[in-house]
Amino acid sequence: MTTRRDFLMTAASGLALAGAPAFLREAAAQTVDSMKIFIPAAPGGGWDQTGRTMEQVLKTTNMVKNIQIENVGGAGGTVGLPRFIGMRGQQNTLMVAGMVMVGAIIANKSPVNLTQVTPIARLTGEFEAIVVPAQSPHKTMADLVKALKANPGGVSWAGGSAGGTDHILVGMIAQAVGVDPKQTSYVAYAGGGPANAAIIGNQVTAGVSGWGEFAEQVKAGRMRVLALSSDKRIAGIDAPTLKETGVNVELFNWRGVFAPPGINDATKKAHVDLITRMYNSPAWQEEMKKRDWTGILMTGDDYGNYIKTETSRIEGILKSIGLA
Repeated sequence: MTTRRDFLMTAASGLALAGAPAFLREAAAQTVDSMKIFIPAAPGGGWDQTGRTMEQVLKTTNMVKNIQIENVGGAGGTVGLPRFIGMRGQQNTLMVAGMVMVGAIIANKSPVNLTQVTPIARLTGEFEAIVVPAQSPHKTMADLVKALKANPGGVSWAGGSAGGTDHILVGMIAQAVGVDPKQTSYVAYAGGGPANAAIIGNQVTAGVSGWGEFAEQVKAGRMRVLALSSDKRIAGIDAPTLKETGVNVELFNWRGVFAPPGINDATKKAHVDLITRMYNSPAWQEEMKKRDWTGILMTGDDYGNYIKTETSRIEGILKSIGLA
């Protein structure tokens, strides 16, 4: 039986909700009418894949009816970030970004950074793999570390752009084993194809990238994987973690979502709740499995504190490499 007190409380909450912005009313009703996903990168890359997978899952689960995607690429996300910051107070907008942006902000000395936006949730992480050509004399990570200590410049590493995730991992490995990261020989490639060709062709000592870049080559016997940067062993991959090999390094190329600055706490919570529901949905879990994404959900203030810690850690490594 509904008491007078229950009736008054229900009526009061209904009046409060009626006066709230449309986004909050829609979120409370479990279905948001429209949303914008801003991607500070060109179509086709990792952030774009994440944003478009979010679009697919949010729509198929009827969490959001209509979604508009905008791509603004350039300089590791630092071209798009000022535009997103300019969307201050927009309640139904989210940005997809990740670790690469943290490094790009530091390396490019960007006048804006991720402390100026609202952290919502860290979603996924891609661990890195360290591989060598199949004919390499380095059979284990210990062998590679021994060579690195003996002659830091004599061990060449193939990876993505200078200052990116791959380069950061090489710096972390060097630092962890007592080698000056500035002495490492890092060869930056514009894409996975040229880097793979250099590794297979014995033009470099080792390669560093996300496992997805190397998986087929390892399965085909053209490369050998020495270690992974994950926090634990990964099912289906016959390789230890770096920590297991005595190299005290762990790294995920994480991706997450942010809201613009200037939103209130109620809107922030609505976004966190929405993204948490999406993450826990069978549809999102299936997409992560299909795409070999590792789920590392972290939300709200915990995510904000993580961003601060990551920024400090990455800045330290980039300085040690000579890129900050």
